[in-house]
Amino acid sequence: MSAASSPRVRRTSRLVIGLVATGLVVLVLAANAHLLYVSVTSQPDCVAHLKPGDSAQSGSFRAAKSACSPGGRS
Repeated sequence: MSAASSPRVRRTSRLVIGLVATGLVVLVLAANAHLLYVSVTSQPDCVAHLKPGDSAQSGSFRAAKSACSPGGRS
């Protein structure tokens, strides 16, 4: 009896493994699509940083080109 059910069990286990693998690929693709969507649609708030005229302090950084300005546009 075990010899007759062996091909059926093998086929079922391959199907289950294939479905799980497909599900994982779909999950990874959906997560990446969500990250891409969020990165394209979000605009981070302005953060405090050294301005070009500020004195350079040790261990502090300044933005290479600020997207924020007091007037609203750069």
